[in-house]
Amino acid sequence: MQRESMEFDVVIVGAGPAGLSCAIRLAQQAQEQQQECTICVVEKGSEVGAHILSGAVFEPRALNELIPDWQERGAPLTTPVVKDDIMLFRNANDASRLPGFMVPKTFHNQGNYITSMGNLCRWLAEQAEQLGVEIFPGFPAADIIIEDEQVKGIITGDMGLDRHGEPKPSFEPGMELRATYTVFAEGCRGHLGKRLQQHFNLSADKSPQHYAIGFKEIWDIPAEQHQPGLVVHTTGWPLDGDGTGGGYLYHAEDGQVYVGLIVDLNYRNPYLNPFGEFQKFKTHPEIAKVLTNGKRVTYGARAITKGGFYSLPKMTFPGGVLVGCNAGTLNFAKIKGNHTAMKSGMLAAESIFSALQQETAPASLDDFAQRFEQSWLYDELYRSRNFGPAIHKFGTMLGGAYNTLDQNWFGGKLPFTIKDETPDYQMLRKASECQPIEYPKPDNKLTFDRLSSVFLSNTNHEEEQPCHLKLTDAAIPLTVNLPQYAEPAQRYCPAGVYEIVEENGESVFKVNAQNCIHCKTCDIKDPSQNITWVTPEGTGGPNYPNM
Repeated sequence: MQRESMEFDVVIVGAGPAGLSCAIRLAQQAQEQQQECTICVVEKGSEVGAHILSGAVFEPRALNELIPDWQERGAPLTTPVVKDDIMLFRNANDASRLPGFMVPKTFHNQGNYITSMGNLCRWLAEQAEQLGVEIFPGFPAADIIIEDEQVKGIITGDMGLDRHGEPKPSFEPGMELRATYTVFAEGCRGHLGKRLQQHFNLSADKSPQHYAIGFKEIWDIPAEQHQPGLVVHTTGWPLDGDGTGGGYLYHAEDGQVYVGLIVDLNYRNPYLNPFGEFQKFKTHPEIAKVLTNGKRVTYGARAITKGGFYSLPKMTFPGGVLVGCNAGTLNFAKIKGNHTAMKSGMLAAESIFSALQQETAPASLDDFAQRFEQSWLYDELYRSRNFGPAIHKFGTMLGGAYNTLDQNWFGGKLPFTIKDETPDYQMLRKASECQPIEYPKPDNKLTFDRLSSVFLSNTNHEEEQPCHLKLTDAAIPLTVNLPQYAEPAQRYCPAGVYEIVEENGESVFKVNAQNCIHCKTCDIKDPSQNITWVTPEGTGGPNYPNM
């Protein structure tokens, strides 16, 4: 197929905090050195921020380095954290606040801000464009250009194919965006990053990556229930048996709160429904008293990369680098990945710009590893290296006690190595060994169903296009996953994409790709590893206004 081609010094895949920070730092260096550096950022969302979903309590450390005068420039960080509460939910009705000495100091948020990362990314994009960076929203990176075992850029997705992959009258082939260096900042479980790790064997001798699914809703609440700057984190109920994770409630600006639940994807019971657990969470009196008489504004969900230090792949390969959550730089001990993603992008920019100065470019990016190991990012991830594995190995209470001791008394330097070597998808038990879980019907006041929730995410896909949720073997859902695991895709998907229906007296595994909110949970948790998420046609997916 004949494709148009464009040449750049650097192509960056993904306009999230890592990709935009990389672009800004590259452009800053080019400006400082008075050298030309052509930089292109492609983003699969309809606009920058459309696919960004994060809690978020934001630590400004990396932003202070990248744009020291961010306050004067109007960055949307206006709600500083004024109070932290850590609560143990003992059951559906009882809760207690944990005293400070029982809380890992990584959970303290003095100096941080409650913010919308979608809006912060929109602001970062403005800063990048002022420096001459070209940003192309609505252009998903669908394929990688690899020639002579070196990455030479990406190919954007074809537009105007029907569901059988045949061109429609509106067909437009994707473009080749060629680059000396390509940065992959796709976020958690990026489909190109996944392929690069396999192709270049980047995860050899590393622990498997681990994940969670994070839910978030934004609510408008009555003024008397609103406490701007209050951050509440919870542990325990409803995840006190079949799964681990925790909840959050952040009092943001303009009378809004962000409420959510993080469910680790190493859960064992195939009947567990993460969306259902989130709905239950909101009925706890400590949460319900804040949300009652409020109005739900929007909903979303996204997988979270949480394997930490021991799961980090080799980030560089010939012609490029993985950054941010695509590599797994989130610090789960802080429940934060935005500042670490930004720093990884900045380090990549410095390594790339140095390489571009070499007469023999494209030079190796091997110095990235040294830059990384000498940075505060490496130190932060190293000090938190045992946090996730300890929770997985010992459970929430004992793992939490270990982490409090390690972080508060030893600064993350206890001389122990705790690793989790079992991939999340292998953790499911057979359905015959587990107890089914019944979830209450939604009351449409605090709790809701999945389809009405997806509606609030503004999700849309062109219906007449190839399905972007690829089944390696179309028979496996009914012949393997259903008899062995009660086909958990019906429950782990937060958007109701997968269902088993009766057609002409036979069971059929139906994929409602139109509903997909791009969380990637199916790609991660399917016990047969039979589902592969790839990019749909440009602009498809959620359109989050301020998540």
